[in-house]
Amino acid sequence: MDPASVDWPLILTLYDQLHSLNPSPVVALNRAVALAKVRGPAEGLAALASLDRDPRLRRYHLLLAVRGDLLLDLGRPSEAATAFRSALACTCTEPERRFLARKLAMCGGPD
Repeated sequence: MDPASVDWPLILTLYDQLHSLNPSPVVALNRAVALAKVRGPAEGLAALASLDRDPRLRRYHLLLAVRGDLLLDLGRPSEAATAFRSALACTCTEPERRFLARKLAMCGGPD
């Protein structure tokens, strides 16, 4: 699938519906990604703010990775690096670790 052909507005609508039926933190995280694709990284980052307070996601590497990615998109590499380092400190698989390390390298600072 060509990434440019993804119907992000439809995906956001579907996540809105799913979130109304099942307001889990993982659904909210995925909704924030779709929101960022439709309305921009600042809105996606704002949607993550409430998830920071959820103890079920406190050490969830994907929340931290999404934050890092959105911060990179906003041109805030130092903050993104902090998020990626925090994600790397969490439990995750080796392929996820390699991905996070590549993202951290994109931030331009020392590892």
